[in-house]
Amino acid sequence: MSRLLAGPPLSRTDTRVDFDVWSTTATLVVTDPDSLDAALAELDDELAGIDATCSRFRGDSEINRVVATSDRDIQLSPVLNAAITAALRVADATNYLVDPTVAAAVIARGYDSDIAAVVARAMTDGSIGTSTSAGRPAPGAWRIRHDPATGVLRLPAGIGVDLGAIAKALAADRAATRIARATGCGVLVGLGGDIAVAGEPPAGGWRIAVAEDHRGSAQTHQTVSITSGGLATSSTTVRRWRTSSGWAHHIVDPRTGENPVPLWRTASVAAASCVDANAAATAAIVLGADAPHWLVTRGLPALLIDVNGSARALAGWPASEEAA
Repeated sequence: MSRLLAGPPLSRTDTRVDFDVWSTTATLVVTDPDSLDAALAELDDELAGIDATCSRFRGDSEINRVVATSDRDIQLSPVLNAAITAALRVADATNYLVDPTVAAAVIARGYDSDIAAVVARAMTDGSIGTSTSAGRPAPGAWRIRHDPATGVLRLPAGIGVDLGAIAKALAADRAATRIARATGCGVLVGLGGDIAVAGEPPAGGWRIAVAEDHRGSAQTHQTVSITSGGLATSSTTVRRWRTSSGWAHHIVDPRTGENPVPLWRTASVAAASCVDANAAATAAIVLGADAPHWLVTRGLPALLIDVNGSARALAGWPASEEAA
């Protein structure tokens, strides 16, 4: 199924394959060459499941059916239940700096379809989206009633759900875990700037180039190594488009419904999972000047690049290439 939504391999070796998916690039690396095909089949299946349940851009997705059926108890599939559980946990952990009820605000900024279509439309039409005076603060994820044990959800009327901040990172985590279990080898799954690893790492760990654009079109800030968990980079300069009031990007502050005041070009964070790393990186962009204190007090290693290109390493993130 996923081959219908994922492009053909962009490159392939005995242990690695790269391909286009979800207007980004997927990377799969395994430590056992004989396991690559089996690992790719597991990744395909996971991507298909996440896409069918969590995509805001598919009219037939489960999340869109749930949003259309408000104010009543809905039984979620196991995959969507996992995604909602992760989204609400992240919202609570970040004090709602990363909030799935931000959907209306994101759409108002012009992000109403797949990012490739948004950018193409902006280039054709000249500008899309609303002015900055039309901010729509998120209703708040605390209004959602969800029992993760039973998978039952009740969504109040008028509240949209955007799982974009979670679904890609969750797919990386879930795919890495299931591939490691299925093959018994070490595995790295990268979906855009979201990376998860599982199983026994290669000698020296998984070496990851940290850059503004995962496709390699931007300067690499640093190469670091991880042996477990996940690493995520959020950027304000890659997924962006022209609006009637200037440039807009995909990260919205739930408190205001607007893009955060520009301070960080990128935020890279390492954490126990890709979901946690992605949430922290997104929260750092939203927090702006308060991000360093927030990350340090939570013990989250991070690299922040400001709008002038200056780097700031925090909470144990190596300050130099030699220490990485």
